[in-house]
Amino acid sequence: MDSLDAAEEVLRVEGQPLRAKELTMLMLERGLWKTSGRTPEQTVNARIAVDIMKRGVNSRFQRVSVGLFALRTWHLPEHHPKGRVLKPSGQNVSQNRSIGGSISPKTQAQLPTMSFTDAAEQVLLHHANKTPMHYKGITEKALDLELIKTRGQTPDQTMYAQILTEIERKTKRGEASRFIKLGKGILGLAHWSDRGLAQQIGQHNIKARNELRKRLYEITPGEFEDLVGALLVKVGFEEVVVTNRSNDGGIDVRGTLVVGGVIRTRMAVQAKRWKHNVQAPTVQQVRGSLGAHDQGLIITTSDFSVGARQEADRSNAVPVALMNGEQFVSQLVENDLGIRRTSYDLIELDETLLP
Repeated sequence: MDSLDAAEEVLRVEGQPLRAKELTMLMLERGLWKTSGRTPEQTVNARIAVDIMKRGVNSRFQRVSVGLFALRTWHLPEHHPKGRVLKPSGQNVSQNRSIGGSISPKTQAQLPTMSFTDAAEQVLLHHANKTPMHYKGITEKALDLELIKTRGQTPDQTMYAQILTEIERKTKRGEASRFIKLGKGILGLAHWSDRGLAQQIGQHNIKARNELRKRLYEITPGEFEDLVGALLVKVGFEEVVVTNRSNDGGIDVRGTLVVGGVIRTRMAVQAKRWKHNVQAPTVQQVRGSLGAHDQGLIITTSDFSVGARQEADRSNAVPVALMNGEQFVSQLVENDLGIRRTSYDLIELDETLLP
């Protein structure tokens, strides 16, 4: 499915405006869209923004706040790039429809600026008095405070699912989650128990991730390229080859990303085991080394300059995906490369047997 089609489907199901990061996460988790890029949320944000810019009121999307997108069929007010909020072209405010009725001017002025998970964090932080809450209570409070608005029929289920998804994703990556699940439907903030088990695990994992990143500078360039190749295999690449290091033309690893057994994308990867930021000329070099049907990817242990990111996304040029050191370590941890997991059993009462 095309990224714009996938974004439209997610927005239709969720029934509420979403930021590019959350929108992209849902597109990927539901298998609606596949990408080999390392900054998929930037790709989605750019695709939607360009569609709005080119098609105007004929676009199926609209920007209702900075970085916040909705479906145009919802007839929400348009966000002006300079900060003014404009009424949708050709629409009368009193005629704009939401679920079950019209949207008042007051409601329009209070458009949502938070995702479900951000709203849940605010509710727990400012309205729970450090007391865990049931997800239904969190959702009700978020709606009362107008932190979120939704056209969906089951916002509490959406809230719970998105929080659990964040917990699972963060745990898999060895990162500390904002939330902690304390029982059936009961949620709290992880930082409430600074000396609790979850906090200790989080702190330990942060140290392990930092140590893993440090070790990347201690291995040889060849070992680093082999590690990049192993990661590509883990995330779904086929025909992965680490190139001849004496004559690689600037490309260190080549592979083919296969999606659904049908879509095949050839990727040319340059691996930079650097401590200083990658600059724009490196992006240009990679682009110049690409074949007619290649896509480019740069993986570095450091980060990218603003100029490098702008060059990677330059219009009318083959896009080059970028993966910085933090993202690389996250992918290594998520795919169990360079780490090992230790598990312990945590028992809870089975409420289905002991009501």
